[in-house]
Amino acid sequence: MSFALLTRMMRTASFGLAVLYTLLFAASVSILGVVFYLIVQNSLDRQIASRIDAEIALLYQELTSEGKDALVAEVQERTAVSPALDYLVLDADGSRLAGNLTSMPSTVGWTDLSEPPRGRGDLPRDLRVRNVALPQGLRLAVGDDLAPIENIRSALIEALAWSLLAVPLLSLAGGLALSFGFLRRVDAITRTADAIIGGDLNQRIPTRGTNDNFDRLSETLNQMLDRIQALMDSLRQVSNDIAHSLKTPLGHLRQKLRAARASDGLKCKKAIDAAMADIENLLETFSALLRIAQIEAGTRRVGFGQVKVSSLLAHVAEAYTAAAEQEDKSITLNIAPKVTTWGDKALLTEMFSNFLDNALRHTPRGTNIEVSLAERDSNTVAFVADDGPGVPAGDRDLIFRRFYRLARSAKTPGHGLGLSIAAAVADLHGITLSAEDNKPGLRIRVSFGAT
Repeated sequence: MSFALLTRMMRTASFGLAVLYTLLFAASVSILGVVFYLIVQNSLDRQIASRIDAEIALLYQELTSEGKDALVAEVQERTAVSPALDYLVLDADGSRLAGNLTSMPSTVGWTDLSEPPRGRGDLPRDLRVRNVALPQGLRLAVGDDLAPIENIRSALIEALAWSLLAVPLLSLAGGLALSFGFLRRVDAITRTADAIIGGDLNQRIPTRGTNDNFDRLSETLNQMLDRIQALMDSLRQVSNDIAHSLKTPLGHLRQKLRAARASDGLKCKKAIDAAMADIENLLETFSALLRIAQIEAGTRRVGFGQVKVSSLLAHVAEAYTAAAEQEDKSITLNIAPKVTTWGDKALLTEMFSNFLDNALRHTPRGTNIEVSLAERDSNTVAFVADDGPGVPAGDRDLIFRRFYRLARSAKTPGHGLGLSIAAAVADLHGITLSAEDNKPGLRIRVSFGAT
């Protein structure tokens, strides 16, 4: 591992968190160790005190029931071979009667004292002794060796020390391992970002399939990149469409202006009028493009509310009824009552108006246009269908693109953006649009989703 990589790993957030958790865990281990040590020490002290108190109570009972000689004999017997405890019995004048302690503590009660070695090769011993006064002027001292307790204390302190040493080392090793994995994932994201900055929009951040935080972040970023790529592709497509769609009318406009400049009188006026009509058509095209851009920006979502779709469709159909009758066409309604949705009423009105306008514009005389609305399996679905010539199967997925027009509609007035505006409104509302065969004619399906 290089020094530069180690330095980077130590600067990561995961390593910093590992260090913080190491300090907190070490502090917790220290506190728990001290508490455990105190509990064990207190327990051992109580055990020693209990043993000595029990022994003194037993010898006191021996004295009161059997007498002084029986007490002395009992102590001599207990200290004869490998005694578990240490004893000393003194007479009223301070004479030693029995026991193996070298001296009697000067104070009554509990005392810690050090006993000299008993034999060659032995070590001094630390004892805890209780000195009590007995009847008949006797004094009794009973002690217990503190060496086992000291051994246990030393073992506890050593275990705590090793724990405090191991915890930081293991935690730092874990922090470095986490940081290494963290850097690998970050470097993968960085390489992908660099490739995208370099112009390769097809690059995506790799995932490991573990569904961890990095995987979810990578999936979110990949979705964002997919959206950006789609927008870039759409922008290129729009640019191409604009270039191709405006090239012809601009060329015609230039010719008409040249003709106007070369002529005079009535011909000049007619040429200028024709040029102004072309300019109006171009302005309408740009207005429609701006309208699509405004809708796609999503700023109209702040005006969303409950919309009565049933009433909205009835009003739109009524507005187009007179125009349909003038062209010997009819509009029939099959609208379920009291259907509502969440959205912008003005935009939804514009969307359905474009569907009806498209149906009226591209169908022959005698065509019937049916507007229907129904709730199917908790979903709201609307249709605008006609029995006209319809749209070829290969073109149905293309009619919502900007400037797309069928070959037979090339001479029909319009700029090819009405259905594109409708598609933008649908996308803003989460509505699914599809063009279907009405057998005969075209049917636009509008799926609002769950109600």
